[in-house]
Amino acid sequence: MYLKSVIFLVVIITFISCDIFKKADNRIPIARVNEHYLYKNDIENILSDGISEQDSILLVRNFINKWATQQLLIDGAEFNLGEEKQESFNRLVEQYKTDLYSKAYLEALVKQNLDTAVGKQESQQYYQSNKDVFRLNEELVKLRYIHVDENIIDFKGIKERFKRFDIDDKNALDSIAIQFKSYSLNDSIWIKVSRVVTKVPGVNSENKEQLLKKSNFVELKDSLGVYLMQIKDVLLRNDIAPLEYVEPTIKQIVINKRKLELIKKLEKDITRDAIENKEFEIYN
Repeated sequence: MYLKSVIFLVVIITFISCDIFKKADNRIPIARVNEHYLYKNDIENILSDGISEQDSILLVRNFINKWATQQLLIDGAEFNLGEEKQESFNRLVEQYKTDLYSKAYLEALVKQNLDTAVGKQESQQYYQSNKDVFRLNEELVKLRYIHVDENIIDFKGIKERFKRFDIDDKNALDSIAIQFKSYSLNDSIWIKVSRVVTKVPGVNSENKEQLLKKSNFVELKDSLGVYLMQIKDVLLRNDIAPLEYVEPTIKQIVINKRKLELIKKLEKDITRDAIENKEFEIYN
């Protein structure tokens, strides 16, 4: 009698304990594939404000079908693939997770500690030490141009000012630029000849050679109007690119180099600190 009472008491206590510590799952299932369930809260983030009811239904249905297909494929793979293949995949998944977490953490540390300021002197030093790396694979020019209607008022005066181009001429052309179809009066920057061919309708592969003569004045005409171009400077293929043209690239190279060095240092520091704090030990 005593033994039966004890057993009964144990069963009651076990039942009560399980009922107390069992985590209630109040999620609402909306689909099932074998032992996998998709719940209502899983699809809440795919719906956005302002979407119609019909579009919402279609979006949810497509999401459910895609989820079901993925689960069926995974279940089929787990059933049909051998243990060795599954273990290989699991190792790849774990390695990907490790790489993903490690990369994210290192990038956060790098963002906090990386100096992204590259001074003019540092750019010049890198440029002088690596000039051969910066040889051009296409032509560059410095030029100014205007595109005007053939019948524009005082075309002769505009042309004279454009060719002479002193301070007064530049100011005068700027003041009437609204009359031009298009223009660029900044002749201090290097641009690709291929871009000129693309952007200026009057220039094509047949006449672009006129752009490759330093100090050359070019006047072209087509059905869209007249194009005036003054070539200030030219660099050809295989010439060394000027510093001002490659400086953004140099700055990025310097920053990337710093980043790699910082990552190596951070990895060493993290490992050293873990050893000092008894968080990392190697057993003999």
